Amino acid sequence: MSAAQKPRQSIAPSALVSPTATVGTGTVVWDLSQIRDGASIGADTVIGRNVYIDRDVVVGQRCKIQNNSLIYWPAILGDGVFIGPGVTLTNDRNPRAVNPDDSPKTPDDWIPEGVEVADGASIGAGAILLPGVKVGRWALVGAGAVVSHDVPAHALVAGNPATQVGWVGRSGFRLVHQNRLLIDPVDGSRYRLDGEVLMDES
Repeated sequence: MSAAQKPRQSIAPSALVSPTATVGTGTVVWDLSQIRDGASIGADTVIGRNVYIDRDVVVGQRCKIQNNSLIYWPAILGDGVFIGPGVTLTNDRNPRAVNPDDSPKTPDDWIPEGVEVADGASIGAGAILLPGVKVGRWALVGAGAVVSHDVPAHALVAGNPATQVGWVGRSGFRLVHQNRLLIDPVDGSRYRLDGEVLMDES
């Protein structure tokens, strides 16, 4: 049974889903999106319009990938990841169309480096993540950021190049200082800084 025939999915007629891709129960794939060979999409995920998911990419459960995003192999997205509109997860640190001898590059002429986005993290609209970057759990990358280095769990980063400008809780809101702790203003969860690592005190 192909991915497009599995029960309880909604895949637009104009979407291109490879027969060797796996699409989880309850997942929605909107118009003009492409999911290539060997890709794995978890349950209850939403793939927006005109999204490209490269071969063998892994997307977790309950993710949301917005319109026009490009997810290149060998990217890995954890559960509950949000990818905003027009985000690009790249994979080629030294991109060239040709080799030094002017011959066209083949798949054997470069080494792909995938981006990894951990559970619960969010990538804002138009952000670009460079090859090999790892984004920690519940981190938040601001819209339009160019991320060239790893992002710690719960970190808020923004700019080009992206730099850390604060911390966020699971709610996605910026944490506020209170009696040597950092507090999520939405759910009240408490965190403590241990050096450069945010520790959950809840």
